Amino acid sequence: MKVLLIGTFETKGVELGYLSDALARNGLEVERVDVSLGAGGTVLSGAEKLKRMEERAQQAAAHIAAMCDECYVALGVGGGTGGEIVLAALKGLPAVYPKVLITTMAFDPRAALADTAITLIPTLCDIEGLNPMLRQVFENAASMVAGLYRAHIPSAERATAVAVTTLGATGRAGAEVARLLGTHNFEPTVFHANGYGGAAFARFVAESPVAGVIDLNVHELGRLRLAGAHVPMPTRFSCANHLPRVVLPGGLNFIGLGEISTVSPEHLERPHYRHSAYFTHIKLTESEMAAQAQALAGLLNEAKAPCHVIVPMGGLSHEDRIGGAIEDPNLRGIAAEVLEAEARAYTVSRIPDHINTTETALAAVDSLQNAMSKRTEDA
Repeated sequence: MKVLLIGTFETKGVELGYLSDALARNGLEVERVDVSLGAGGTVLSGAEKLKRMEERAQQAAAHIAAMCDECYVALGVGGGTGGEIVLAALKGLPAVYPKVLITTMAFDPRAALADTAITLIPTLCDIEGLNPMLRQVFENAASMVAGLYRAHIPSAERATAVAVTTLGATGRAGAEVARLLGTHNFEPTVFHANGYGGAAFARFVAESPVAGVIDLNVHELGRLRLAGAHVPMPTRFSCANHLPRVVLPGGLNFIGLGEISTVSPEHLERPHYRHSAYFTHIKLTESEMAAQAQALAGLLNEAKAPCHVIVPMGGLSHEDRIGGAIEDPNLRGIAAEVLEAEARAYTVSRIPDHINTTETALAAVDSLQNAMSKRTEDA
């Protein structure tokens, strides 16, 4: 019962030794992976330190990837530098492979964890010598890892998963699509298209047996091309080119920015609303919508499998409705016209309903089933 233990043994040998013993007390054999910089006590220049950090992370990633079959859990330990190296190494493992990082949390975890499942265990105190708090953290982690090791993970016998994207602004649609997929014996896996979830969506589609995709909310196109927090996701709109897919321009009508106090005066001159205390949604201009629809069309024209676009003319998000803060039928019309005019590898249909209606969800699920059938016939 082997567990990968990853850390900077050069500087954290005592702490990692205690954790290794704690794992052994839980019946686990430890395979050590040392990612020390090898500085030997000397102070490295910033450039040299970054170079060695990258080298150690790459070496560790290759090593632990080769050991996945015999080691079923990867456990890393690190503060600032060590935590960054370990995190980079862990990201190379399969997305849902059990990965745990004990860390001082010296970073914002959102970007680091956008496309991979890593359990973070904060130490609260620094990892500088053993103390009662750190020992308790290590004992807890060892017990957790033992449980992860013994957990039964059922394997999928057939591709019944359907990947779905949504956001709070299209939350009702996402929930209804998921419910309807379940009635057809599909397993919906829903991703939050907020600039981070799209990276997880792309990785899930690449690594898992997925039957099809309903890309209900394409808001991240705005995050990537206009403004807003996001992580790199180069395959966000191409990962499903080989799969039956239905796309709706949900969330295409606004830019998702941060707290209202951080939004520029120019953006605040437009129709907008506070989605929450942390997020402000700004309505697109007509020229921005035309450019966004053009960009989306170009991406969808790379499809290699049946792809159908549905434009809900009753509204593209929860505040794009009669009396809504960013209601604008003209923007919907622009999106529909551009997507129709540019269609080469996909088809388009307009429906009169708002995106957050049962009718729209039914149309999306029916269209996906049609795309699946067409693909089967073509094959």
